Amino acid sequence: MLKSNHSLFRSAMVFFGLLLFAAGICTAAGPKIRFEEMSWDFGAVKEGKVLSHIFVFHNDGDAVLTIDRVRTTCGCTAALVSQKRIPSGEKGEIRIQFRTKGYSGFNKKYVFIDSNDPEQPRTTLSVTADIDIPPSPKIVLDRYNVDVGLKLNSEELMTRITVKNQGQKPLTVSFNHKTAAFYLGKKKLTDMVTIAPDHETEIDVRIPPRDYRGVLREYIMLRTNDPRTRSLSVHINAYLVSELDLKLLFQKHKDLIGKRP
Repeated sequence: MLKSNHSLFRSAMVFFGLLLFAAGICTAAGPKIRFEEMSWDFGAVKEGKVLSHIFVFHNDGDAVLTIDRVRTTCGCTAALVSQKRIPSGEKGEIRIQFRTKGYSGFNKKYVFIDSNDPEQPRTTLSVTADIDIPPSPKIVLDRYNVDVGLKLNSEELMTRITVKNQGQKPLTVSFNHKTAAFYLGKKKLTDMVTIAPDHETEIDVRIPPRDYRGVLREYIMLRTNDPRTRSLSVHINAYLVSELDLKLLFQKHKDLIGKRP
């Protein structure tokens, strides 16, 4: 009986030893990527700076580690500055650049690294920065697309744009179009408009009649002193018909006019 128990004990020890050995083989087999840090905080920075940081990684596996692709979210660029194939026990580097122009406040960007690590084919890194923008104007429009609907091509095309300044300094705006005229109230604009902080201005747009029938697409260009939005456009759409077109349309559908749906 004692001999039988002793044999069972020896068999169990051998079995568990084989399991541990196999587990060790599975753990060590293949490439294994390990980064020294998974994130980096640039802290408080001024808007417009180009930030840079190098992430160092190691191949802790027993086979060659291959970096297949490195990509980032908007605002960052990433480049593999070491070789693409990292032998066992060696290390590599990835340089991250974050262009802060046009960003404000707290920002977090991600970097994605695809490799042949069987356990971790994709690694996600992150960089953060608290971006400070000095006092400046900030342009906001009430709309960027205007549909004025059905219009006679013999009539002036008119619409209105509301321009807001949500910044801390005066906003200057100029309006450009090949034929349009711009009005502030009853005054025709010949120069740029200045809008105080936390104020808005209504600009009337008048486009001369067009000898044209069908869909009309125009755009108004605005140029500003907003450091984040130096230029932008407003798209104006209309469908132009002649007086004869309108008359024929009226005659064709006159029985529908005045009827309730």
